[in-house]
Amino acid sequence: MKLSFEIVELQTKHAFNIARQVGPPSRRLVWVRVRDSDGVEGWGEASPQPFYGETADTVTAILPRLAEALEEAAGGDPFALERIDDAVHHALAHNGSARVAISAAMHDLVGKRLGVPVWKLWGLDPAAAPRSSFTIGIDELEVMRAKVREAAAYPILKIKVGTPRDREILSMIREEAPGKTIRVDANTGWSAKQTIAVMPMFQEFGVEFVEQPLPAHDLAGLRLVRENSPLPIIADESVENATDVAKLAGVVDGVNIKLSKCGSLREAIRIIHAARAHNMKVMLGCMIESTLGIAAAVQITPLVDYVDLDGAALLAHDPFAGPGIEADGTVRFNSEPGLGVRRRE
Repeated sequence: MKLSFEIVELQTKHAFNIARQVGPPSRRLVWVRVRDSDGVEGWGEASPQPFYGETADTVTAILPRLAEALEEAAGGDPFALERIDDAVHHALAHNGSARVAISAAMHDLVGKRLGVPVWKLWGLDPAAAPRSSFTIGIDELEVMRAKVREAAAYPILKIKVGTPRDREILSMIREEAPGKTIRVDANTGWSAKQTIAVMPMFQEFGVEFVEQPLPAHDLAGLRLVRENSPLPIIADESVENATDVAKLAGVVDGVNIKLSKCGSLREAIRIIHAARAHNMKVMLGCMIESTLGIAAAVQITPLVDYVDLDGAALLAHDPFAGPGIEADGTVRFNSEPGLGVRRRE
Protein backbone atom coordinates (compact mmCIF):
# COMPACT_ATOMS: atom_id res chain seq x y z
CA MET A 1 0.00 0.00 0.00
CA LYS A 2 1.34 3.42 -0.95
CA LEU A 3 -0.08 6.42 0.90
CA SER A 4 0.18 9.99 -0.39
CA PHE A 5 -1.42 13.23 0.72
CA GLU A 6 -1.69 16.94 0.08
CA ILE A 7 -3.18 19.95 1.85
CA VAL A 8 -6.19 21.56 0.18
CA GLU A 9 -7.20 25.07 1.30
CA LEU A 10 -10.90 25.91 0.94
CA GLN A 11 -12.96 29.04 1.51
CA THR A 12 -16.48 29.15 2.94
CA LYS A 13 -19.22 31.16 1.23
CA HIS A 14 -19.88 33.07 4.47
CA ALA A 15 -18.23 33.39 7.86
CA PHE A 16 -19.21 30.32 9.87
CA ASN A 17 -19.37 31.32 13.54
CA ILE A 18 -20.54 29.24 16.49
CA ALA A 19 -21.04 29.98 20.18
CA ARG A 20 -17.48 29.16 21.21
CA GLN A 21 -15.49 30.60 18.29
CA VAL A 22 -15.39 32.85 15.25
CA GLY A 23 -14.93 30.74 12.15
CA PRO A 24 -11.72 31.22 10.14
CA PRO A 25 -12.10 32.54 6.58
CA SER A 26 -10.48 29.43 5.10
CA ARG A 27 -10.10 25.77 6.05
CA ARG A 28 -7.05 23.59 5.44
CA LEU A 29 -8.07 19.99 4.75
CA VAL A 30 -5.89 17.03 3.82
CA TRP A 31 -6.60 14.87 0.76
CA VAL A 32 -5.32 11.30 1.28
CA ARG A 33 -4.79 8.62 -1.37
CA VAL A 34 -3.97 4.95 -0.85
CA ARG A 35 -2.83 2.92 -3.85
CA ASP A 36 -2.59 -0.89 -3.82
CA SER A 37 -0.19 -3.11 -5.74
CA ASP A 38 -2.63 -3.35 -8.67
CA GLY A 39 -2.79 0.43 -9.02
CA VAL A 40 -6.30 0.82 -7.60
CA GLU A 41 -6.52 4.06 -5.64
CA GLY A 42 -8.81 4.93 -2.72
CA TRP A 43 -9.43 8.50 -1.56
CA GLY A 44 -10.17 9.99 1.85
CA GLU A 45 -10.17 13.39 3.52
CA ALA A 46 -9.09 14.72 6.90
CA SER A 47 -10.97 17.76 8.18
CA PRO A 48 -8.94 18.61 11.30
CA GLN A 49 -10.41 20.71 14.11
CA PRO A 50 -8.30 22.59 16.69
CA PHE A 51 -11.04 21.87 19.27
CA TYR A 52 -9.96 18.22 19.07
CA GLY A 53 -6.26 19.04 18.95
CA GLU A 54 -5.77 18.71 15.20
CA THR A 55 -4.60 20.94 12.37
CA ALA A 56 -3.61 20.19 8.79
CA ASP A 57 0.00 20.28 9.96
CA THR A 58 -0.53 17.69 12.72
CA VAL A 59 -2.34 15.47 10.23
CA THR A 60 0.47 15.57 7.68
CA ALA A 61 3.02 15.04 10.46
CA ILE A 62 1.44 11.78 11.64
CA LEU A 63 0.24 10.30 8.36
CA PRO A 64 3.62 8.62 7.66
CA ARG A 65 3.31 6.84 11.03
CA LEU A 66 -0.23 5.74 10.19
CA ALA A 67 0.93 4.63 6.75
CA GLU A 68 3.37 2.24 8.41
CA ALA A 69 0.58 0.80 10.56
CA LEU A 70 -1.60 0.45 7.47
CA GLU A 71 1.08 -1.34 5.49
CA GLU A 72 1.90 -3.75 8.32
CA ALA A 73 -1.76 -4.56 9.05
CA ALA A 74 -2.85 -4.95 5.43
CA GLY A 75 0.02 -7.23 4.45
CA GLY A 76 -0.97 -6.64 0.84
CA ASP A 77 -4.64 -7.42 1.51
CA PRO A 78 -6.84 -4.29 1.22
CA PHE A 79 -9.90 -6.30 2.26
CA ALA A 80 -8.57 -6.68 5.84
CA LEU A 81 -10.55 -3.58 6.82
CA GLU A 82 -11.17 -4.54 10.45
CA ARG A 83 -7.53 -5.40 11.07
CA ILE A 84 -6.40 -2.20 9.35
CA ASP A 85 -8.86 -0.15 11.40
CA ASP A 86 -7.56 -1.65 14.66
CA ALA A 87 -3.93 -1.13 13.69
CA VAL A 88 -4.39 2.52 12.74
CA HIS A 89 -6.32 3.14 15.97
CA HIS A 90 -3.62 1.53 18.10
CA ALA A 91 -0.92 3.47 16.29
CA LEU A 92 -2.65 6.68 17.28
CA ALA A 93 -5.78 6.60 19.42
CA HIS A 94 -6.60 10.27 18.98
CA ASN A 95 -6.38 12.44 15.83
CA GLY A 96 -9.71 11.21 14.46
CA SER A 97 -9.65 13.18 11.22
CA ALA A 98 -6.29 11.72 10.21
CA ARG A 99 -7.46 8.19 10.95
CA VAL A 100 -10.78 8.56 9.15
CA ALA A 101 -9.02 9.76 6.01
CA ILE A 102 -7.31 6.37 5.86
CA SER A 103 -10.52 4.53 6.74
CA ALA A 104 -12.45 6.31 3.99
CA ALA A 105 -9.66 5.71 1.48
CA MET A 106 -9.54 2.00 2.26
CA HIS A 107 -13.31 1.58 1.97
CA ASP A 108 -13.21 3.53 -1.29
CA LEU A 109 -10.46 1.24 -2.55
CA VAL A 110 -12.32 -1.94 -1.58
CA GLY A 111 -15.54 -0.67 -3.16
CA LYS A 112 -13.63 0.00 -6.37
CA ARG A 113 -12.01 -3.44 -6.26
CA LEU A 114 -15.46 -5.05 -5.92
CA GLY A 115 -17.17 -2.66 -8.33
CA VAL A 116 -19.86 -1.56 -5.83
CA PRO A 117 -20.62 1.59 -3.79
CA VAL A 118 -19.50 1.48 -0.17
CA TRP A 119 -23.11 1.68 1.07
CA LYS A 120 -23.77 -1.64 -0.64
CA LEU A 121 -20.99 -3.26 1.38
CA TRP A 122 -23.27 -2.82 4.41
CA GLY A 123 -26.42 -3.80 2.53
CA LEU A 124 -28.06 -0.42 3.05
CA ASP A 125 -31.06 1.15 1.34
CA PRO A 126 -30.59 4.76 0.17
CA ALA A 127 -34.35 5.33 0.42
CA ALA A 128 -34.03 5.03 4.21
CA ALA A 129 -31.75 8.07 4.53
CA PRO A 130 -33.35 11.08 6.27
CA ARG A 131 -33.13 14.54 4.73
CA SER A 132 -30.23 16.71 5.79
CA SER A 133 -30.53 19.97 7.65
CA PHE A 134 -28.74 23.13 6.52
CA THR A 135 -26.81 25.14 9.11
CA ILE A 136 -27.10 28.89 9.70
CA GLY A 137 -24.03 30.19 11.53
CA ILE A 138 -24.05 33.08 14.00
CA ASP A 139 -23.71 36.51 12.40
CA GLU A 140 -25.35 39.90 12.23
CA LEU A 141 -29.11 39.55 11.99
CA GLU A 142 -29.47 40.73 8.41
CA VAL A 143 -26.59 38.54 7.28
CA MET A 144 -28.31 35.56 8.90
CA ARG A 145 -31.54 36.58 7.20
CA ALA A 146 -29.76 36.50 3.85
CA LYS A 147 -28.38 33.05 4.65
CA VAL A 148 -31.88 31.78 5.46
CA ARG A 149 -33.17 33.11 2.16
CA GLU A 150 -30.31 31.43 0.30
CA ALA A 151 -31.35 28.18 2.00
CA ALA A 152 -34.98 28.55 0.92
CA ALA A 153 -35.13 25.07 -0.62
CA TYR A 154 -34.04 23.29 2.57
CA PRO A 155 -36.98 22.17 4.74
CA ILE A 156 -34.79 21.68 7.85
CA LEU A 157 -32.57 24.39 9.34
CA LYS A 158 -30.02 24.02 12.13
CA ILE A 159 -29.47 27.35 13.86
CA LYS A 160 -26.31 28.10 15.80
CA VAL A 161 -27.30 29.73 19.10
CA GLY A 162 -25.63 30.86 22.30
CA THR A 163 -25.79 34.64 22.03
CA PRO A 164 -27.79 37.37 23.84
CA ARG A 165 -29.68 37.79 20.53
CA ASP A 166 -31.10 34.28 20.31
CA ARG A 167 -34.74 35.37 20.63
CA GLU A 168 -34.26 37.99 17.94
CA ILE A 169 -32.55 35.45 15.70
CA LEU A 170 -35.23 32.79 16.14
CA SER A 171 -37.96 35.35 15.59
CA MET A 172 -36.34 36.30 12.30
CA ILE A 173 -36.00 32.62 11.33
CA ARG A 174 -39.70 32.03 11.95
CA GLU A 175 -40.56 35.17 10.00
CA GLU A 176 -38.55 33.94 7.00
CA ALA A 177 -39.33 30.22 7.37
CA PRO A 178 -42.61 29.77 9.25
CA GLY A 179 -43.15 26.15 8.26
CA LYS A 180 -39.64 24.72 8.43
CA THR A 181 -38.25 22.30 10.98
CA ILE A 182 -35.79 24.11 13.25
CA ARG A 183 -33.02 22.53 15.30
CA VAL A 184 -30.63 24.51 17.48
CA ASP A 185 -27.00 23.94 18.43
CA ALA A 186 -25.27 25.80 21.26
CA ASN A 187 -21.85 24.12 20.81
CA THR A 188 -21.12 23.82 24.57
CA GLY A 189 -21.96 27.51 25.10
CA TRP A 190 -24.20 27.37 28.21
CA SER A 191 -24.51 26.15 31.77
CA ALA A 192 -27.33 23.83 32.86
CA LYS A 193 -29.16 26.75 34.47
CA GLN A 194 -28.94 28.86 31.31
CA THR A 195 -30.12 25.98 29.14
CA ILE A 196 -33.15 25.23 31.28
CA ALA A 197 -34.04 28.91 31.26
CA VAL A 198 -34.15 29.15 27.45
CA MET A 199 -36.17 25.98 26.88
CA PRO A 200 -39.57 27.76 27.00
CA MET A 201 -38.33 30.11 24.27
CA PHE A 202 -37.28 27.16 22.12
CA GLN A 203 -40.70 25.59 22.59
CA GLU A 204 -42.32 28.88 21.62
CA PHE A 205 -40.46 28.83 18.29
CA GLY A 206 -41.19 25.16 17.60
CA VAL A 207 -37.63 23.88 17.94
CA GLU A 208 -37.34 20.11 17.34
CA PHE A 209 -34.29 19.39 19.55
CA VAL A 210 -31.29 21.03 21.21
CA GLU A 211 -27.75 19.96 20.41
CA GLN A 212 -24.87 20.04 22.92
CA PRO A 213 -25.89 23.00 25.11
CA LEU A 214 -23.27 22.26 27.83
CA PRO A 215 -19.51 21.64 27.94
CA ALA A 216 -18.64 18.12 26.79
CA HIS A 217 -17.53 16.87 30.20
CA ASP A 218 -20.56 18.14 32.15
CA LEU A 219 -22.60 14.94 32.14
CA ALA A 220 -24.31 15.76 35.44
CA GLY A 221 -25.43 19.06 33.96
CA LEU A 222 -26.69 17.36 30.80
CA ARG A 223 -28.68 14.92 32.90
CA LEU A 224 -30.22 17.80 34.85
CA VAL A 225 -31.11 19.57 31.61
CA ARG A 226 -32.71 16.46 30.16
CA GLU A 227 -34.76 15.91 33.31
CA ASN A 228 -36.11 19.45 33.03
CA SER A 229 -36.32 19.78 29.25
CA PRO A 230 -39.50 19.49 27.17
CA LEU A 231 -37.25 19.00 24.12
CA PRO A 232 -34.82 16.17 23.26
CA ILE A 233 -31.13 16.76 23.97
CA ILE A 234 -28.54 15.50 21.47
CA ALA A 235 -24.88 15.13 22.50
CA ASP A 236 -22.16 16.08 20.02
CA GLU A 237 -18.89 17.13 21.65
CA SER A 238 -19.63 14.70 24.52
CA VAL A 239 -19.32 11.64 22.26
CA GLU A 240 -16.27 10.76 20.22
CA ASN A 241 -16.32 6.95 20.06
CA ALA A 242 -18.46 3.94 20.95
CA THR A 243 -17.15 3.71 24.51
CA ASP A 244 -18.69 7.13 25.25
CA VAL A 245 -22.24 5.99 24.50
CA ALA A 246 -22.94 3.97 27.65
CA LYS A 247 -22.06 6.87 29.97
CA LEU A 248 -24.52 9.07 28.05
CA ALA A 249 -27.43 6.62 28.42
CA GLY A 250 -30.10 8.37 30.50
CA VAL A 251 -28.12 11.62 30.23
CA VAL A 252 -29.17 12.66 26.72
CA ASP A 253 -31.71 11.49 24.16
CA GLY A 254 -29.30 10.92 21.30
CA VAL A 255 -25.78 11.28 19.96
CA ASN A 256 -24.27 13.09 16.99
CA ILE A 257 -21.61 11.08 15.16
CA LYS A 258 -18.96 12.83 13.10
CA LEU A 259 -16.39 10.79 11.23
CA SER A 260 -13.67 13.31 12.06
CA LYS A 261 -14.34 12.71 15.75
CA CYS A 262 -14.66 8.92 15.84
CA GLY A 263 -11.85 8.18 13.41
CA SER A 264 -13.32 5.56 11.05
CA LEU A 265 -16.40 4.41 9.21
CA ARG A 266 -16.33 1.18 11.18
CA GLU A 267 -16.23 3.02 14.51
CA ALA A 268 -19.21 5.10 13.35
CA ILE A 269 -21.15 1.87 12.78
CA ARG A 270 -20.17 0.71 16.28
CA ILE A 271 -21.46 3.97 17.78
CA ILE A 272 -24.76 3.52 15.95
CA HIS A 273 -25.21 0.00 17.31
CA ALA A 274 -24.24 1.07 20.83
CA ALA A 275 -26.73 3.95 20.73
CA ARG A 276 -29.50 1.68 19.46
CA ALA A 277 -28.78 -0.77 22.30
CA HIS A 278 -29.49 2.11 24.72
CA ASN A 279 -32.62 3.21 22.83
CA MET A 280 -31.02 6.48 21.79
CA LYS A 281 -31.53 8.53 18.64
CA VAL A 282 -28.62 8.87 16.22
CA MET A 283 -27.56 11.91 14.23
CA LEU A 284 -24.83 12.00 11.60
CA GLY A 285 -23.05 15.34 11.30
CA CYS A 286 -19.96 16.81 9.69
CA MET A 287 -17.31 19.49 9.88
CA ILE A 288 -16.62 21.99 7.11
CA GLU A 289 -15.60 19.40 4.51
CA SER A 290 -15.42 18.97 0.78
CA THR A 291 -17.58 16.46 -1.07
CA LEU A 292 -14.81 13.92 -0.51
CA GLY A 293 -15.34 14.03 3.25
CA ILE A 294 -19.13 14.24 3.00
CA ALA A 295 -19.27 11.29 0.59
CA ALA A 296 -17.80 8.98 3.23
CA ALA A 297 -20.54 9.93 5.69
CA VAL A 298 -23.27 9.60 3.05
CA GLN A 299 -22.55 5.87 2.82
CA ILE A 300 -24.04 5.18 6.29
CA THR A 301 -26.91 7.71 6.38
CA PRO A 302 -29.63 5.03 6.04
CA LEU A 303 -28.74 3.88 9.57
CA VAL A 304 -29.47 7.17 11.38
CA ASP A 305 -32.45 9.30 12.43
CA TYR A 306 -31.10 12.78 11.66
CA VAL A 307 -28.63 13.98 9.03
CA ASP A 308 -26.59 17.20 9.02
CA LEU A 309 -24.20 16.85 6.09
CA ASP A 310 -24.07 20.37 4.71
CA GLY A 311 -20.31 20.88 5.07
CA ALA A 312 -19.58 20.95 1.35
CA ALA A 313 -22.66 23.09 0.64
CA LEU A 314 -21.11 25.82 2.81
CA LEU A 315 -18.01 26.08 0.60
CA ALA A 316 -17.36 28.78 -1.97
CA HIS A 317 -15.64 26.21 -4.20
CA ASP A 318 -15.64 22.42 -3.83
CA PRO A 319 -12.72 20.64 -5.54
CA PHE A 320 -14.61 17.34 -5.63
CA ALA A 321 -17.93 16.10 -7.04
CA GLY A 322 -19.98 13.10 -5.94
CA PRO A 323 -22.38 12.08 -3.16
CA GLY A 324 -23.75 14.79 -0.90
CA ILE A 325 -27.03 16.61 -0.39
CA GLU A 326 -29.38 18.19 -2.88
CA ALA A 327 -30.75 21.73 -2.45
CA ASP A 328 -33.82 20.31 -0.69
CA GLY A 329 -31.75 18.30 1.79
CA THR A 330 -32.24 14.94 0.04
CA VAL A 331 -29.16 12.76 0.42
CA ARG A 332 -27.55 12.05 -2.95
CA PHE A 333 -25.94 8.61 -3.22
CA ASN A 334 -23.42 7.25 -5.68
CA SER A 335 -23.97 4.42 -8.13
CA GLU A 336 -20.26 4.44 -8.98
CA PRO A 337 -18.01 2.08 -6.98
CA GLY A 338 -16.36 3.09 -3.72
CA LEU A 339 -17.24 6.57 -2.48
CA GLY A 340 -18.13 7.67 -6.00
CA VAL A 341 -16.05 10.86 -5.81
CA ARG A 342 -14.18 12.50 -8.66
CA ARG A 343 -11.85 15.50 -8.81
CA ARG A 344 -13.29 18.53 -10.58
CA GLU A 345 -11.30 19.89 -13.51
